[in-house]
Amino acid sequence: MNKLDILKAKIIDLNKLDSFLAYLRFKNQKIVFTNGCFDIVHRGHIEYLAQAASYGDVLIIGLNTDSSVQRIKGINRPVQDEYARAITLASMQFVNAVILFDEETPYNLIKTVQPDILIKGSDYKAEDIIGYDIVKAKGGEVITIDFIDGYSTTSIINKLKK
Repeated sequence: MNKLDILKAKIIDLNKLDSFLAYLRFKNQKIVFTNGCFDIVHRGHIEYLAQAASYGDVLIIGLNTDSSVQRIKGINRPVQDEYARAITLASMQFVNAVILFDEETPYNLIKTVQPDILIKGSDYKAEDIIGYDIVKAKGGEVITIDFIDGYSTTSIINKLKK
């Protein structure tokens, strides 16, 4: 398997998700889950994901599809298509899997993944995070991580427009 194939293998299709999760559970891996659009990956994303990965054995990222991003962020987004965003995330050594989801929230994906730890940015209160109820019901943790000031996809886009 060449290096590109290794990265592509980290992008898990929904119809292969159950067997991937069964393998992780068999290996007794602590699963960390986070999600987002990750349109133009920047330092803030990288540090956030690296911190998230440190909470468990496996980091799974739920990634909004292009149509999902458009519904959330507007017609001019995403800047990068879903494959470009997925392969960029998969290239990070601390990311174990990237799963595309088409809904506006990752609730159904979280219900399927059943992570031990759910992570979002500290702009959310833990109890308001989508999937909080699922993770807490199984005895898991919901954790928020501080963002780095000055780093956002929107601010990058605005700088490029100037």
